[in-house]
Amino acid sequence: MATYIIGDIQGCCDELQQLLHLADFNPENDELWITGDLVARGPKSLQTLRFVKGLGDSAKVVLGNHDLNLLAIHQGVQDDREKDKLSNLLAAPDCDELLNWLRQQPLLIRHPQFNFVMIHAGIPPQWTIPQAEHYAKQVELELQADNYKELLTAIYDNQPNSWSNQLQGSARSRFIINALTRMRYCFLDGSLEFDHTSAPEQTDLSKLKPWFEFDSLDRSSEIIFGHWGSLLGKVNKSGIYGLDTACVWGNSLTMLRWQDKKRFSLACPIYCT
Repeated sequence: MATYIIGDIQGCCDELQQLLHLADFNPENDELWITGDLVARGPKSLQTLRFVKGLGDSAKVVLGNHDLNLLAIHQGVQDDREKDKLSNLLAAPDCDELLNWLRQQPLLIRHPQFNFVMIHAGIPPQWTIPQAEHYAKQVELELQADNYKELLTAIYDNQPNSWSNQLQGSARSRFIINALTRMRYCFLDGSLEFDHTSAPEQTDLSKLKPWFEFDSLDRSSEIIFGHWGSLLGKVNKSGIYGLDTACVWGNSLTMLRWQDKKRFSLACPIYCT
């Protein structure tokens, strides 16, 4: 059995299936771990959700910011933007079923055999990995509850951007979601920064630092993430793997086979215009 881990798919269902074929993925024996952002910007978000859901227990998914935004659109919290290409998904007869499945997915997941955890964006340098697992579970329970629209209504703000265990209610949940699904850079004091999306070599690092560059980061488990397409998978930190290689921007879809660390990559058309 092989464990494959793939970066942000974002509705690139054809490319996903081609890449799985290239790697000889067998859902009867293999696992597919997905770093989140299954939907948005690519042309086939509906088909992507149907395909991944259809893999059953062979697929392990964490939620990304685009996945949460889809849930918010469905609940009337956010507007459906044409550039996200979600209209046919939202109009599909199985939309409710698919999105109910989606909101049952975790924000952080640990492999039961291998020493790695997977999140969409990152782990704040103030948290240990066990703390990140605990905080993620708190929000997952909110998202899976009947009144989950209240959570979705409260997540659209950049504040608070500094962690305190004294945070309560929507402020606490919002920080946890922003850290796990939106973070790229932190200020030098470890507080979250959301404006910069470019790669570190194109960014003034006198005031900012990638979250994975902090010495305080807990490295007791290896960490796998997506979200940061401009990195193109270049992290250069032992035990930390970035797998978003900006497939919808005309770059590639990338998948890692954990057992031998072989990477599979497939060039993608430009879908974001």
